[in-house]
Amino acid sequence: MFDKFKKAKQINDLRRALSKEKEEVEKKGVKVIVNGQMRVDQIIIEEEVPTPKVEGLVKDCVNEALKKMQKKAAAKMQEMGGF
Repeated sequence: MFDKFKKAKQINDLRRALSKEKEEVEKKGVKVIVNGQMRVDQIIIEEEVPTPKVEGLVKDCVNEALKKMQKKAAAKMQEMGGF
C-alpha cells in the first residue's frame, strides 16, 4: 500500500517538475513554444512568412516541440527511477 503512495508522490513530483519546462522550435520565421503539459503556450509568426507555408511550418514546429518535450519527460522519469 505504501508503494502506491510513493508512486503517487513520484508522479506528482514529475508533474511539478515538468510544469516548469518549456520547449521551443523555430523554423523559417515560425516559432512554437510548448510546455511540460504538452500544450502549446505560444505561436509566433513573422510577417514575412508566405501565407501558404504557414500551416505546414506551424504543424512541423508543434510536432517537433512536442517530440522534444516527450523525450524530456521520459528522461525525467528515468531520473526518478522509472514507472
